[in-house]
Amino acid sequence: MSIDPDVSPTPETSPLARFANVLRSDSVGGFILIGAALLALIWINSPFGEVYEHLREITIGPHALHLDLSLETWAADGLLAVFFFVVGNELKEEFVHGELRNPRRAMLPIVAAVCGMVIPAGIYVAINLSSPETIGGWGIPMATDIAFAVAILAVVGRNLPTPLRTFLLTLAIVDDLGAVIVIAVFYTSGINFVALGASAVLLAVFAYLQRGKGLAAKLNASALPNWIVYVPLAAVIWFLVHESGVHATIAGVAMGLLMRTTTLPGEIQDPSHRVEHMLRPWSAGLALPIFAFFSAGVVFDSMGAVFTDPAGLGIILGLVVGKVLGIVGGAWVTTKVTAAELNPSLKWVDLVGMSLLAGIGFTVSLLIAELSFAGSAEHLTHAKSGVLIASLIATVLGAAILSIRNRHYRKVPAPAPAGGSGTQG
Repeated sequence: MSIDPDVSPTPETSPLARFANVLRSDSVGGFILIGAALLALIWINSPFGEVYEHLREITIGPHALHLDLSLETWAADGLLAVFFFVVGNELKEEFVHGELRNPRRAMLPIVAAVCGMVIPAGIYVAINLSSPETIGGWGIPMATDIAFAVAILAVVGRNLPTPLRTFLLTLAIVDDLGAVIVIAVFYTSGINFVALGASAVLLAVFAYLQRGKGLAAKLNASALPNWIVYVPLAAVIWFLVHESGVHATIAGVAMGLLMRTTTLPGEIQDPSHRVEHMLRPWSAGLALPIFAFFSAGVVFDSMGAVFTDPAGLGIILGLVVGKVLGIVGGAWVTTKVTAAELNPSLKWVDLVGMSLLAGIGFTVSLLIAELSFAGSAEHLTHAKSGVLIASLIATVLGAAILSIRNRHYRKVPAPAPAGGSGTQG
């Protein structure tokens, strides 16, 4: 995927281009995302809640391809894949040119992510050990909702060091991959390995085309617009991953991580930056708000009973307490027993605030709750309410700490950048 060598970037002076530039800001996108989520929460708990439920349960898509999905599923599996592509692409930039090219720093968020899944699950199991009917929900507090976490960080932390955002992105991607594995192994009846294998083959084709050599070079040099090849290829890869039973957003992550971040002779801009520039406004202004609107509609029902149900209590403590203990504790121990290091521009208190944001479970947590308590409406209601309460607590506490840190960093001179893609708005 490349741009024609005889075409140079032009100033973006049209109203539409200026609006797109505004949407590239993480803070603007964060406000839109939060607004969409609040709208969903207010609507579902209003006298017109049934209208909202009916809206997100509307089914569209071809039945023959198993794509007759609800609008809520299309938002979570389809539109969110665009966001995950942008995030995967940004991480690729960091691994090749930025913060994560240093293995000692790349190791830290990866280990922290694993500890941030194990400790919350352990807390849940400890609380539900004597409750056989609820212990199966141990996977619920493992998840981090990357979309909401990054949005809150952008809104409250405009002056925070950029490596903190990179840490959160890396941690959340590893967390999501771990959650997908947990769902596939423990909460899914079966995986379609034929579809999964076919998606792997097409991902290899995608990676080959990114090289820009051989047949790929002839494609790039032809008059055929690249999107005619890449859009159908990406759509088929997404479909095959969805058909396999693996969460379809993984297709977006995989393609993002396969993007080429270097220019070839004759290119003005590498495909990674070109596509990021093109897709980020769509991701922030359309994909994420629609996803938030359809995902955030949780009914405030039986909130008091959540704290007496071991499932609800285990979820709240797992997401709010377990995430902090797992992420910060795992990272701190890793720096003591290995060569891994925390970026010098960060302090451990910054990590505490960020790890609280990682306690925003939401989408994946709600999905695992549905799978865990499909046969128990009462426990399912308490589990969903627990996810909502935990996410709200984590948001408030994380935002409070990071707001204080943001004011601190606003008063001190910014350190010279150590390199990176600089994609934060």
